[in-house]
Amino acid sequence: MKVARFRHDEVIRFGIVDGADLVVLAGDPLFAGFDTTGERVPLADAVLLAPVIPRSKVVCVGKNYRDHAAEMGGEAPAEPLLFLKPNTSVIGPGDVIVRPRQSERTDFEGELAVVIGRVAKDVSAEKADEYVFGYTVANDVTARDLQRSDGQWSRAKGFDTFCPLGPVIETEFDLDGGARIVSRVNGEVRQDGPISDMVHSVADIVAYASAAFTLLPGDVILTGTPAGIGPFVAGDTVEVEITGIGVLRNTARDA
Repeated sequence: MKVARFRHDEVIRFGIVDGADLVVLAGDPLFAGFDTTGERVPLADAVLLAPVIPRSKVVCVGKNYRDHAAEMGGEAPAEPLLFLKPNTSVIGPGDVIVRPRQSERTDFEGELAVVIGRVAKDVSAEKADEYVFGYTVANDVTARDLQRSDGQWSRAKGFDTFCPLGPVIETEFDLDGGARIVSRVNGEVRQDGPISDMVHSVADIVAYASAAFTLLPGDVILTGTPAGIGPFVAGDTVEVEITGIGVLRNTARDA
């Protein structure tokens, strides 16, 4: 089931994608379930928004694909390497990524994102899927020069607009179905890798993260990026596509 957060007639609502329509939900399905109102809105008449605004945080995993770790000049960590993005970095499909004045190089990083559905603390890997609401597409935008100069990643990863999410949440995503992450800049493929190449699985990441932080409904976990990351500049269109979920598309401008 594909769940969207959308704007129609200046009202923000939630819906289930059904062909060319959105079946309107009575409320946020994370908290109100999947009761419908009986209304349908044509997708063509709706503006898709970030499918979730994390209640507290975006948890990210660094170097979770060996080929990406190698291109960054190292090896994949033995344990998940965690860092945070603020929820103010989240934007939706079609929104503009703003390249900050402080940085001369901004990079795209296409990633699978996990949306947490229940309060999770010290969750076992065996039960991790019980706490997952669904999956969406993410772009872990990074000010690469600031990441290198700062020596830690909060500023480089945390600017406003640096966490595009969307276009929908897929609640029945098959982690073992051969899905791939494909990133494009102006239509040119820059990344293309299977999610099966993750070093640490989604279940292990949820367990590891929940041992450190209480995960709240609506929190998001970015699971890492395959090799091929690279820069984009003002005027570029960056797309991240994950099989079975959809295409997240954003343009860029300078601040």
